Amino acid sequence: MPKKTINEAITEALKRENKPLRVGEIYKRISEDDLYRFNAANPEHIVRTQLRRHSENLDFPTANKKKYFLFLTDGTYWIKGIIIPNKKEVSSKTEIIIKKDSENLKSAIEDLKEIHKKHNTVFKQQILNQLQQIEPASFEIFGKKLLEVYGFKKMTVTPYVKDGGLDGHGQLKVGITHLNVAFQCKRWKNNPIGRTEIDKFRGAIQGDFEQGIIFTTSKFTKDALGATRKPGAVPIILIDGNALIDIMIEKRFGVETDNIPIYSNALDNILNE
Repeated sequence: MPKKTINEAITEALKRENKPLRVGEIYKRISEDDLYRFNAANPEHIVRTQLRRHSENLDFPTANKKKYFLFLTDGTYWIKGIIIPNKKEVSSKTEIIIKKDSENLKSAIEDLKEIHKKHNTVFKQQILNQLQQIEPASFEIFGKKLLEVYGFKKMTVTPYVKDGGLDGHGQLKVGITHLNVAFQCKRWKNNPIGRTEIDKFRGAIQGDFEQGIIFTTSKFTKDALGATRKPGAVPIILIDGNALIDIMIEKRFGVETDNIPIYSNALDNILNE
């Protein structure tokens, strides 16, 4: 006979008792009938976790999308899709209401996720628009501070000139050595950065630096993206506007968070003891 899964063992225990059971009762029936062999220090906790994760009307971040059970209002569990034995009509109506409430909550959570996604899109665009409005010299200082947050040391901004050359430099520790790194900032709005700019920057730092970084609030052309590495030449890292905002969010650089609590129903943890 094929070995049962824990969920199959729980289902079998409920069928054999032919009534809804609490966690402890389900575990006891599984153990007595040898429906499943546990290899854990706290097997009853395993049963509880599986019931909670796979119950249709319990939704929380680690819940499983596959639902096999129902959590009932009296703290017991039953099998999804099977009529509850000896259940009073009034109680059954209550279970239906609870189920509808759960479906409404799930829908609200999905709506919240969609709102969060839209908020992130608008937020990123707002930050990008703001960066595109600052002075080029200020954007260079911004680039220096961002690299410092990322772990670069001895960062220096070179005197500001309008020749499109080197904007700053510093060091990045890699293993037991340090890479000398130069960076350039392109606070452009609409026009993408082409390969010519990449080649000019590489020519300006070749021989003095082991790596180059170009920040832009715009984008890079396909040719520019294909010119980041050349045999015998300094590798150039390209960071466009979207990647720039992602780094800011990752490092909490110029970005703060508002913690909005999202509550999950854990009443079963109290009722099923």
